[in-house]
Amino acid sequence: MPHEPEHINLKIFAREPAPRNLAGAIPVFHRWIQDSALNELLIDVADYRHVPAGPGVILVGFEANYSLDLTESRLGLLYNRKKPLPGSLADKLRQAWESAWAACRRLEQEPEFRGEMRFDANSCEVIFNDRLLAPNTPETFEALRPELEEFFAGLWGARTFTLARVGEPRERLRVHAAKAPA
Repeated sequence: MPHEPEHINLKIFAREPAPRNLAGAIPVFHRWIQDSALNELLIDVADYRHVPAGPGVILVGFEANYSLDLTESRLGLLYNRKKPLPGSLADKLRQAWESAWAACRRLEQEPEFRGEMRFDANSCEVIFNDRLLAPNTPETFEALRPELEEFFAGLWGARTFTLARVGEPRERLRVHAAKAPA
């Protein structure tokens, strides 16, 4: 690809049974802002719990947003990178994973969710939030596949995972990644 996508989203899915009442995320995310809990500038919290299968509760940051997202009716922590990063696509995916996974681990320990919210490090979705640079086509998926495979091989081990393009051509390109059961 002549230009790599910059706006990388990564959703790490919650394990079932996942909590459906996300009201506890609002005070948690406000504490994270007050305590500078993540290694970036956090600005505000937005409550979209009223939207069915929607964005849930969003922690708005300068570099990225974090949300407890219910898109596709599947709860997960969605990391939405807004600011460009240097490096290869695999480098950008690594940064997105590290940021998202750190937030997942922190959420699991918060009193509002302890024992109820657990995230699955073996299943995620990469969303390319740029329909111009990364249209949802088989050709784009195949062009991005080598760097996706490089990243997930580093994360889970070579040939231990599956990648699948999901969604319709009019949607953003989404790639579901899952580690094969041991």
